Amino acid sequence: MTTISRRECLQTLGLAAVATQLSRSVLAAGKSMRGVFIILNTPFTAAGEVDWADLEREVAFVDRGGCSGIVWPQGSSGVATLTKEERLHGMEVLAKAAKATRLTLVLGVQGKDTAEMLDYAKRADALGVDAVIAMPPTTGKSMDEYRSYFRALGAATTRPTIVQTSGGARDLFPSVELIVDLAKEFPHMAYVKEESEPLIKRMQGELAARPTMKGIFGASLGTGFLYEMRLGLDGVITGMGMYADLMARMWDLHQQGQHEQVRDAYSRFLLMRNLNESIPGTDLYVMKMRGVFKTTVRRTSAPAGGPAKATEFIPTATEREEIEYRFAALKPFLSPT
Repeated sequence: MTTISRRECLQTLGLAAVATQLSRSVLAAGKSMRGVFIILNTPFTAAGEVDWADLEREVAFVDRGGCSGIVWPQGSSGVATLTKEERLHGMEVLAKAAKATRLTLVLGVQGKDTAEMLDYAKRADALGVDAVIAMPPTTGKSMDEYRSYFRALGAATTRPTIVQTSGGARDLFPSVELIVDLAKEFPHMAYVKEESEPLIKRMQGELAARPTMKGIFGASLGTGFLYEMRLGLDGVITGMGMYADLMARMWDLHQQGQHEQVRDAYSRFLLMRNLNESIPGTDLYVMKMRGVFKTTVRRTSAPAGGPAKATEFIPTATEREEIEYRFAALKPFLSPT
């Protein structure tokens, strides 16, 4: 159990009051901390540079699709391949682009350690974003180090803060107990992106901690979305931007009690997830096919921490035919283009 001083307790109570006011102001502005939050894929030019114009186009596409929010940069954004300068510039680009939408903007502020994370958190706060999200530190070696890292984040911002359970040190995930403890100490930190095993057991533990826990989100590229909605989760945080309108449609149908239609749409979605396993690059091809990205270029991390490499996915005629064949099944659930 964590012991805090009287002074720390008073500081925490003050942060809680401010966080509550902020949370209400986000909702009052027509924004939400519930529903489908799309982790933006980072687009690249043919030369392997970040394509900032396409990133803005992706924001507009997600907004038209009816999603609740956007998140960047996280795993689906290729965050490990981005330089610090690219991350900071991208924060500015998205803070500006999001103003023209009704989307809740969530910026990723994770770092390899507390100092790096606080640098990003300071920048996000200065930009006036709606919320932040952070993976655990990759240099963390214990649950106590995770606790210290996330407590520092909780004290550094009063914005709604999402704790991501993956992406930290190998085989070390924030415990459900730690996540709930953080939510009690920092009420604005009562949100979690849960994608660690045992997944359902962890989600059920977080659901049991309501009302302390305010937002419990699934992830994992949306592969558990149907079950998670039926469990009562608050939404999904996923890199499926190429299917933003489909994801939002499934959420809306669920809210309306149209469960057979949700099951139908989800089954068709899984056809595409399965295909991306068989034909890596399918998702990027769909993003280009739908007029969001100009290329199918992606960056991959080089071994031994070397510079990232850019590669382009060019499907064969057979692969392209299969992608388009399966994609056609989604059309009844997609927004008009």
